[in-house]
Amino acid sequence: MASNDSILLAASELSAANMTTESLLANQTFTEQLSNLPALLWENKAFFLLECRIIFTAMACIYIGSHAALRRPPSANPPKRGKKGESRELQRDEENQFVQGLLPSDAIVFPVMAGVILVGLYYLIKWLEDPDILNKILKVYFSGMSLASMGKLFADSLHFLAGFVFPTVWTARDGKLYHVDPSRKGHWYKAGDSADQVYDDDKKTPLPGRWSEWSLSDASNKFLWEVRHLLAEQWTVRFSIHGIANETFKVKFNDILGVVLAVGADVLYYTTGSAFLSNVMGYAFSYAGIMMLSPTTFTTGTAVLFGLFFYDIYMVFYTPYMVTVATKLDVPIKLVFEGPTKASMLGLGDIVLPGIFVGLCLRFDHYMHYRRQQTLVPVELKSEDASSGRLVSTTETRRMVVKPVYVSPQGQWGDWFWSAGVGKNMSSAAATPALKASAFPKTYFYAAMTGYFLAMIMTLAMLLVYHHAQPALLYLVPGVVFAVWLVGAARGEIREMWTYTEDGGLDTADTIVEVDGNGNVIDIVRDKKDNQSGEKQEEEAKANGNTESKSTQEINATADKAEKSKVSKRRSSDGKEKRYPVFLFSIEAPAPSAASES
Repeated sequence: MASNDSILLAASELSAANMTTESLLANQTFTEQLSNLPALLWENKAFFLLECRIIFTAMACIYIGSHAALRRPPSANPPKRGKKGESRELQRDEENQFVQGLLPSDAIVFPVMAGVILVGLYYLIKWLEDPDILNKILKVYFSGMSLASMGKLFADSLHFLAGFVFPTVWTARDGKLYHVDPSRKGHWYKAGDSADQVYDDDKKTPLPGRWSEWSLSDASNKFLWEVRHLLAEQWTVRFSIHGIANETFKVKFNDILGVVLAVGADVLYYTTGSAFLSNVMGYAFSYAGIMMLSPTTFTTGTAVLFGLFFYDIYMVFYTPYMVTVATKLDVPIKLVFEGPTKASMLGLGDIVLPGIFVGLCLRFDHYMHYRRQQTLVPVELKSEDASSGRLVSTTETRRMVVKPVYVSPQGQWGDWFWSAGVGKNMSSAAATPALKASAFPKTYFYAAMTGYFLAMIMTLAMLLVYHHAQPALLYLVPGVVFAVWLVGAARGEIREMWTYTEDGGLDTADTIVEVDGNGNVIDIVRDKKDNQSGEKQEEEAKANGNTESKSTQEINATADKAEKSKVSKRRSSDGKEKRYPVFLFSIEAPAPSAASES
């Protein structure tokens, strides 16, 4: 999405050329122009407020998208399986989310592909002379492409709002941390250091705070509890095409409602061309892009951003391609804000590209949080050596890395809001595990967000000083990347940043390590038996070579029996062959008994 939109413009034609500039003389030096910047901002208060909206919107997209992209880090073990496998199903649904990792070669591929698309669009606009035809074609394309991203954005927004209306915990004015119990339709708290649950009979509604004591009828209370249950229960969606696809996944009511709202918004945008809906599509593309794209490593992310850094500078300052395409195309590849006399625009590339790097920083904070909780347990390794002609067994003590169990921090915005009034509740024993898990330190994330904010301010300043369209990546890339690497150097964690990867290479279990005198890990111990496993397998293959023909006959006989068993299973008790669906799409709600247990 960053092929033709990484640019910040302002004014009547989305440029700053028509601003009032009596306070700046043409012969002033750069230092004098910067010193007069406050006076210039005061003279253009409307423009300044407009740019503040742009900055706030971009940072909000990155902040929310980065938190939505959190997933289990490789420094934590998967959650344990529940009684009926619910935890394992939730874990599988979370980890099966589509994530596209970047490669080091993308540092060259991305700028080249972006340039080809940008130049192609530029000459297509020049050839058509009237961009309305191209806008109509692209409007249909983006209406279809935005359906999934808008559905995700709307669904997560509904989950966000539902968490505020129906939280699982909340803090009263007296400091008590109440837990909402859907099974007993009540609120309970822990008295002092006791583990006993004390229920408050005055709190009968599922709402938090003083609304929990509303005097409502039994029917109204029952309705509110049913709505809370409806928004929390998981439905099963099955989609099957015989021989092509067979998918089953879990959704909630808000997910289905989000898709319906996305379809309605797409139809409305295509028929009206609303600028507001165009911005909503831009938010959705940015949100989905930050969630789905991963730089994989800090080095790859740095290389890709600096590749696009030079591309953006060249296309904005030395060619007419970027400015022409960005201003002529009226499609959701940018965020446009209208002011009283001016308008301002920010390309989606200036949000998504730094945003995926900021999201990587947040996941690295998450990784380091669990890494610091890892413990080293002494284990005894036994090895056998027969090289001397005698079987000699040796035993040595090593350390095994034990990872903590992962607790998902997703969906805790409402709980955090209602329980953060008393800061101690975030780490108290009464707080929920998910609420504690959401309060991990975010050092690198905040450093990246600070660098992004300062870079956007610098972009605004350069826009006012030079009165020319500015490539925002010229300031955003160094601001974000340097801020993160400098924090890593100051904290002495450059090695951890350099080795961190999201390609699955760090996601190992029961790793045996070697430690120094201070307990620091210095090496990963390789099992000596691994070098001999190949030789043992070869010897076993030779020993079994004489019986290969017999085993083949046995395998064929077993296969014939299995085939006959399959045929018999396909037939029902009356002898008729069972049918299978050629095409199936269903949405299944949990049974009343299962729903009550959940």
